[in-house]
Amino acid sequence: MRRGLMTPDPGDGARSLFYGRRFVIERLSEFLWISLGAVLGANLRYVVNRAAAQWLGTGFPYGTFTVNVAGSFAAGLVGAMVTARLLGRPELVRQIVIVGFLGSLTTFSAFMYETNTLMSDGEWARALANVGLSLVAGMAGVRLGVLLAARLGGAA
Repeated sequence: MRRGLMTPDPGDGARSLFYGRRFVIERLSEFLWISLGAVLGANLRYVVNRAAAQWLGTGFPYGTFTVNVAGSFAAGLVGAMVTARLLGRPELVRQIVIVGFLGSLTTFSAFMYETNTLMSDGEWARALANVGLSLVAGMAGVRLGVLLAARLGGAA
C-alpha cells in the first residue's frame, strides 16, 4: 500500500513523521524542477520575441512563430527520447524540459505533440478534431475575452 501524508506508517510516531516529510519534499521537488524549467522557458520566449521584433519588425508574429515551431520540434524530440527511455532520469527530464521549459516557452508544442500522438495511434479523426476545435475554441475564447474587456471599459 502506498502511503502519503494522510496514511499513517504502522511504526512509531517519529518514523511516521519522517515518512510524511519525505513525501512532502518529494512532491515539492517536482514543482521546483517544473518551476525552474518554466522560468527559463518564459525568459527565452521573451528574448526571442524581442529580438525577432527588432530584427524582422512587428508585421508578423515572427517570435511566436519561431518559439512555437522550435518548441514543437523539441517536444517531439525530447518526448520521444523520454518515452523510449533514451535519457537518464526520464521523469526528471520530462518535468524540467517538457512540462516546465517547453510548457512555458509555448503551449503550442504540447498541442502538436498530443495531436501527433493521436495520429500515431491511428486516431486521425480525433487528431483533426483536436486541431479544428482547439483553433476555433481558442480564437473564440480570445475574442470573447477582448469583447468582455471592452465592456469593462478597455479597448477592443
